[in-house]
Amino acid sequence: MSMLFANPDLNKHAPHSPRERLAGFALASRTVDKCRASIAGTLGQYHYDCPLDNMLFTFKGITAEQFKKAVQAAKDYDEIGVWLHANGTLKTAEEIKAWSDEVEASSLNKDPNKRDYFTENCHKLGLNPQMNSTFDWLETDDRESFRR
Repeated sequence: MSMLFANPDLNKHAPHSPRERLAGFALASRTVDKCRASIAGTLGQYHYDCPLDNMLFTFKGITAEQFKKAVQAAKDYDEIGVWLHANGTLKTAEEIKAWSDEVEASSLNKDPNKRDYFTENCHKLGLNPQMNSTFDWLETDDRESFRR
């Protein structure tokens, strides 16, 4: 059974968690949601083709525009998963898992250029920037944004 696209209005709900993997790829479901919202003009506070999305694009050797065209042509998430495997730099299942695991565990706290921003935003959400990953911060921020 294929996974139908979520409503693209990110003014009303958050995109998928960055942890939710599509065809094995971390970030992919979230990136699809933001791309679809960008096309629909309903991105809200989110951004498509941001540094996070570009981690996926760089790993796969694709551009935001190529991804956007694939999203526009697809009828569901599964088609995007198939497209990701077939386009850009071919990756083995092991490479995809290793990359996804690494991205999921990473923290902006390790980036000297983003550490202050990450620390400030973690503290606003009651998170410990030394202990929490970037994905922890994104998920907490998503929940808090729609709780208000």
